[in-house]
Amino acid sequence: MILDSLSVLKDLVRFPSVSADSAYKQGLSDARDYLVSQLKVIGFDVEVIKTPGQPILLAERLVQADAPKLVIYGHYDVQPPDPLDLWESAPFEPTVRGDRIYGRGAADNKGPVAVYLAALSELLDESPELPLNLVILLEGEEEIGSPSFVPVLKQYAGRIQGDFVFACDTGSLRPEQLTVTTGLRGITCLEVRLEGASGDLHSGVYGGAILNPIHALVDICQSLHNEDGSINIPGFYNALEDVEPWERDELAQLGDDFEELKAFLGVNGFYTEPGFNAFEAPRLAPTLEFNGIGGGYQGEGSKTVIPSKAFVKISCRLVANQKAESIQKLLIETIRQRCPSQMKLSIDVEHNGNPYLVVPPGKPNTPVDQNKLLSKAFQANEKHGEALFGKKPIYLREGGSIPIVGDIKNILGMDTLLVGLYLPEDGMHAPNESFSLTMMSKGKELIKRVLLDLV
Repeated sequence: MILDSLSVLKDLVRFPSVSADSAYKQGLSDARDYLVSQLKVIGFDVEVIKTPGQPILLAERLVQADAPKLVIYGHYDVQPPDPLDLWESAPFEPTVRGDRIYGRGAADNKGPVAVYLAALSELLDESPELPLNLVILLEGEEEIGSPSFVPVLKQYAGRIQGDFVFACDTGSLRPEQLTVTTGLRGITCLEVRLEGASGDLHSGVYGGAILNPIHALVDICQSLHNEDGSINIPGFYNALEDVEPWERDELAQLGDDFEELKAFLGVNGFYTEPGFNAFEAPRLAPTLEFNGIGGGYQGEGSKTVIPSKAFVKISCRLVANQKAESIQKLLIETIRQRCPSQMKLSIDVEHNGNPYLVVPPGKPNTPVDQNKLLSKAFQANEKHGEALFGKKPIYLREGGSIPIVGDIKNILGMDTLLVGLYLPEDGMHAPNESFSLTMMSKGKELIKRVLLDLV
């Protein structure tokens, strides 16, 4: 049976499959059941793997033991639709306006999933004996950090293991040129809390006698960066390697209008890691950021107290070769060493995710043992991407994090070809999220052509 990508996407958008809110539990279940039915219709055997959270779908089409094996990844959960009053049409009622379909999850990631399914249905209808083993993994917790994914990877490693992973959970910068994401930054997060006195104190009675937790916390935070913007944590940079010139050349295709970027961001200037400009740093350099800070009186007017507590939320974005767990340990040890003895310190460790880097074939740093099917897929995507979209794909690292891509590499040794099908104007995660019907159509043809070139 041949599936229509637009019809499938309309059906998927109607399921309010928000993983962050238990009120949407039924929507997740309905989306999952729908996907099971569609996968079976196009000839896949499907197992619904139960987890402590949302089940993961493992769909297989295995034709012969010695055939190449491709794993396709996607997710069926979406972000919450709030704020609802900013939507021009109901978030879970798909609406086509012009060349776009609007609805929560239209771009991230239900649109690409619909494209996969439609492309596979057409390809297998045209070539039912296609000598390619196919595995599809669809999870329901990507938007909350994929907490159930790693245990399933380990438990089902033998069935999931293949030549490489194909995924479209990233974006392209412009409709006439596909972006192939070659790198993802890792992440580590924690919350630091300082406590001084047993309660808030009058600043006139006790001021000057004790250390204020906000004062202590600000000093710690200030110490984590050097004046030049680099990160002041011993050992933080030990694993880093120099960025290859070809990567900077690819990035330079985006232009270097720094004044335009300042105006767009509404800032007076940039503050970057030494050796990186404002276009390079978010993709190529690690960071340490303060994501939230608080303590003391927050209301209107003044309240002259010395607060008993203060907190800060910290995250680090990591680049190739850095390990999230190692960096987190270094950060915690540094904070402990720099915390004044007058303070009681507690640190809550939150989620980690390792960075990821894959190198296209033909580059100076391409691994000599790169998987042959992955290399063939890169080449096919470049050829057909240029033919369908107009320009040769651009290879860029991404500033964000998709920890599961690193998990797949670390656990199964599989690289991932990340091809962007959504665009900046799609507004993923925002009100009025949309997906380009042109990208949908071209994306479907791209997947068909790339898969055919693998056999």
